[in-house]
Amino acid sequence: MEWEDIFASRAMRMRASEIRELLKLLEQPDIISFAGGIPDVALFPKDAVASAYKEVLTGPEALAALQYSISEGYRPLRDWIVGEMAKIGITCTADNVFITSGSQQVLDYLGKLLLSPTDTALVTWPTYLGALSAFNAYEPNYDRLTPLSNRPAASYVEEAEKKGGRVKFAYCVPEFHNPTGVTMTRAEREWLLDLGRDLDIALIEDAAYQSLRFDGETVAPILALDIERNGGDIEKTRTLYCGSFSKTLAPGLRIGWVVGAQEVIRKLVLIKQAADLHSSTINQMVIAKVAGSIFDEQVAKIRKAYSHRRTKMLEALAKFMPAGVEWTKPEGGMFVWVTLPEGMDGAKLLARSLETAKVAFVPGQAFFADGSGRNTMRLSFSCASDEMIEEGIGRLGALIASEVAAAA
Repeated sequence: MEWEDIFASRAMRMRASEIRELLKLLEQPDIISFAGGIPDVALFPKDAVASAYKEVLTGPEALAALQYSISEGYRPLRDWIVGEMAKIGITCTADNVFITSGSQQVLDYLGKLLLSPTDTALVTWPTYLGALSAFNAYEPNYDRLTPLSNRPAASYVEEAEKKGGRVKFAYCVPEFHNPTGVTMTRAEREWLLDLGRDLDIALIEDAAYQSLRFDGETVAPILALDIERNGGDIEKTRTLYCGSFSKTLAPGLRIGWVVGAQEVIRKLVLIKQAADLHSSTINQMVIAKVAGSIFDEQVAKIRKAYSHRRTKMLEALAKFMPAGVEWTKPEGGMFVWVTLPEGMDGAKLLARSLETAKVAFVPGQAFFADGSGRNTMRLSFSCASDEMIEEGIGRLGALIASEVAAAA
């Protein structure tokens, strides 16, 4: 049978994730990897999770933990999230909170809910590769989102109409952006809210790294600013806040959430009912117990470890990178974004690096909706020891220097 002949048109836009493929390199002992943007397993609260599973399975909710559950999510967990949201200026109720199987599922559901073929999604250049993968299935076009630009709102509409659709949403990672590590300023967030109002579109705030601030001043979430603009009423807002426990507690439990106006939440619940009914009941219960007992302590431990590694990587880059190479200086998160000299190709550099320097990273081109950004790369410091950073960045700097010299 010729399966290609019966695949839907959207299947043509489904491509293997370069990052998921690069994660396989972690299994090779001779490779120093700065590729996967994944948490350090040594920092997982393993004992607390084990204790929570035992408590759930031996307590009064044991049978409920193994049963089907409501699509909206485990109520005690949603209540806990409501409390955490209040701490960062997002006033909501449990009815504004929807639990998903990781925040990646939120992006897939929002793509399904908001995008018709040929509609336009506004995304940053570069943007999170997982978001592009999620949205691609719904056959959108992309337009460039550049905060604080003077581009007239009407031009976004005109460009979308030329391509046969309309602008539906703007997507961003405002805190310690994946892949660049950059944080949006208050002025940039206000600009985005103005753009959303002028275009009458949704704003998707991917806050996966919200808790991972090491230094610098905290900036209010976009949803918090949106609520403030609307007199404290979340039901009048256009922002959808996507959160995750993957970067703070454990990604393997696959629990994320979205906060927004109930009108949107109710539609997302219908999508989940059709897709997988509900997120894992027992995992939601475990997350609720672990988060309720050690969340702040766990976040403090992660921040301390990642902050140290971020500093070590910035020091190593300053020490080993040749002239002409630039990089971001993140205040949190997991990533440093490196811009190579013009004409250098990150993908080709990776191939040579794996062969000679034995250092892995993610070429930046994958993060651009239009395939540009060839002379960029993403480095992750979350799983790197001091020795790995010093040795790996040293090797990488020497390789880049040799490439620069050869091109001169």
